[in-house]
Amino acid sequence: MNNQDISVIRELVAGGTPTPFYYYNMELLRKTLQEIQQQALKYGFEVHYALKANSNDRILQKILPYLSGADCVSGNEIKKAIENGFKAEKIAFAGVGKSDREIDIAIDEDIFCFNCESIQELEVINERAFLKQKIVRIALRMNPGINANTHHYITTGLEENKFGINRWELDKVMLTLQKLPNLKLTGIHFHIGSQITDLMPFRSLCLKVNEIQEWFDNQHINLEHINVGGGLGVNYEQPDVENIPDFAAYFKLFHDFIYLKPNQKLHFELGRSVVAQCGSLISKVLYVKEGIKTNFVILDAGMTELIRPALYQSYHKIENLSVPPDENGFAYDVVGPICESSDCFGKAVSLPLTKRGDIIAIRSTGAYGEVMASQYNLRDLAPSFFSDDL
Repeated sequence: MNNQDISVIRELVAGGTPTPFYYYNMELLRKTLQEIQQQALKYGFEVHYALKANSNDRILQKILPYLSGADCVSGNEIKKAIENGFKAEKIAFAGVGKSDREIDIAIDEDIFCFNCESIQELEVINERAFLKQKIVRIALRMNPGINANTHHYITTGLEENKFGINRWELDKVMLTLQKLPNLKLTGIHFHIGSQITDLMPFRSLCLKVNEIQEWFDNQHINLEHINVGGGLGVNYEQPDVENIPDFAAYFKLFHDFIYLKPNQKLHFELGRSVVAQCGSLISKVLYVKEGIKTNFVILDAGMTELIRPALYQSYHKIENLSVPPDENGFAYDVVGPICESSDCFGKAVSLPLTKRGDIIAIRSTGAYGEVMASQYNLRDLAPSFFSDDL
């Protein structure tokens, strides 16, 4: 975290701003968006922003000029995207369990595409479209059978996962589509997981895409677009060393290994890699409690503000902003106030000597921080502050 951010956060807290709160470095977000736009434009790729990562209005409005498309996984996300200026014809609607109400919202808005995951879903969308006398565009979400080597809760491309259509189902799917006149097949969709930091699974995905595209070619089915999802990870361990992911290498890999037909577009759905590093969760130390084997730093932020460590055992860098770093740091278990033993942000975290009232920053929370917040224990939802306002 740069000195300017630290100074602004200290001033906020000293001025009486209650903690916890989310703090966003909007200049870093702008630079990240510029890099994505520049690298994607080299190849004519289209990038949809995945609202599930962060749907704060200010964040969406910052993203819009750079990434005109949106990836939504609920009806309310579709409405939120449109309210913030995203065009319906640039919205893809994914999700294994779309309700009738959500399907109706998407049909009424005439979105770009439904990413469909089962035969029954195809039948239901066709039924809803028939009632509205509309023909809707769909893509088939294919299960490529690729292990993304990430946490098993966020792996989505294996046959044991609930997502997607398996290759062996394709013949039956195509026969079903012939009986569904209100659906128009325009593409295929893939997503193999999240927080993927090794590019090799993406290379494997490219080869699988080519193989599946060849199957459609043999059926004389022309696909207008291929959507390879997202999943690019970020550096949680060293957020200041690598605050913008290597989008150049990421997009170049797809350019080098996916075979696109003339006039066929390649789409991406990026979320975490866009917003994770620009956000931090700011908290204060309530108590420092001495334990038998460890000392506890008890914060006023908890799993209600950032659930990832409790849910995925994920790592976030934790910093004490009140005192300079100490090479001979002390090891603390950093925990929250929630009535759950899983309400722990990190064990044996090295911090300088820490005391009640110190300001703590939990880094890389721009993605899946605020958007997953809850009011468990009837806690207030934490507010957000933006660097370009301060």
